[in-house]
Amino acid sequence: MPVTIKDVAREAGVSISTVSRVITGDSRISQPTREKVRAAMARLGYHPNAIARSLVRQRSNTIALVMSRAPRLAMAIPFYPEIIGGISEYATAEHYHLMLVSSESREEECVQTLQLLRHRRVDGVIHLATRIKDPLIDTMRREGHPFVVIGRVPGVEVPSVNNDNVAAAEMAVTHLLDGGYTSVAYVGGSPDLVVTWDRREGYCRALTGRGIPVREDWIICRESTAEAGYEAGIELLSSPDRPQAIFAMDDTLAAGVLKSARKLGISVPQELGLVGFNDDPFSSLIEPALTTVRIPIFEMGREAARMLIGLIGGSSPSQNVVVPAELVVRQSSRRRTPPAG
Repeated sequence: MPVTIKDVAREAGVSISTVSRVITGDSRISQPTREKVRAAMARLGYHPNAIARSLVRQRSNTIALVMSRAPRLAMAIPFYPEIIGGISEYATAEHYHLMLVSSESREEECVQTLQLLRHRRVDGVIHLATRIKDPLIDTMRREGHPFVVIGRVPGVEVPSVNNDNVAAAEMAVTHLLDGGYTSVAYVGGSPDLVVTWDRREGYCRALTGRGIPVREDWIICRESTAEAGYEAGIELLSSPDRPQAIFAMDDTLAAGVLKSARKLGISVPQELGLVGFNDDPFSSLIEPALTTVRIPIFEMGREAARMLIGLIGGSSPSQNVVVPAELVVRQSSRRRTPPAG
């Protein structure tokens, strides 16, 4: 005979209604009780009818992750697989599926996401790398859809998981200044992303705090690709009046800058200091090893999924979660030796 919900309740030592609430993701059930019921389900080999359950609750048990960039660009950056891993781990444990939304244009991305929400194909959205004046955020707020932002939305309070990008970037640039690099350029990602502007703001604060003028010609913002980092590096370092150091918005851009320095015969860190951001897996393996800012990317994904699933279940999780950032000092920013004479 097939295992029933009554069998699970008997095995776990709880009521049938408690088992039902665990299956439906009711946030009122404590974590120890949920774990006890799930352990009983696993021992008995009980598998709830997900289709019937979703019809009753009018839920799909699916959440969407809006990537905010084309798939060919997103998956080439280690940040994205890492954060997807954190979201997926928590979602799977809560019996949710994860759908990725990625498009070549922001308009198509917005249309796709709203169709998924309005047709109840997903129960909520995690929005990654929000843009300046993002119409998707405005529409989701107006229509009351559950969503969580990884990052921030300027001027608007929404559920979010973020690190303090301004302070972290200021810390990275200050490290270069303290190391004897007195002129620093900034290589950023897409100029329509909030994170690009936040890290640019931190870069500017570090310079102005030391009385160093900000040079607009030393600020280059394109896409977050190694190719864009290489092109920016060639542009900055080919000039006779080149900067002594570069702060790159992420490690992928920094790797491109490093390649351009090698192409031009500029040694790192002796002639050029370099700092990235994210502490991607390759950062400690390249030569010289890259100084970077480390943030808990996997944990950010888990926390965003926890917040969203809580919202879907009707709870009121923390409105804003800010995770710590730390500077990981490696060879690429070793103290600069002033030229002789």
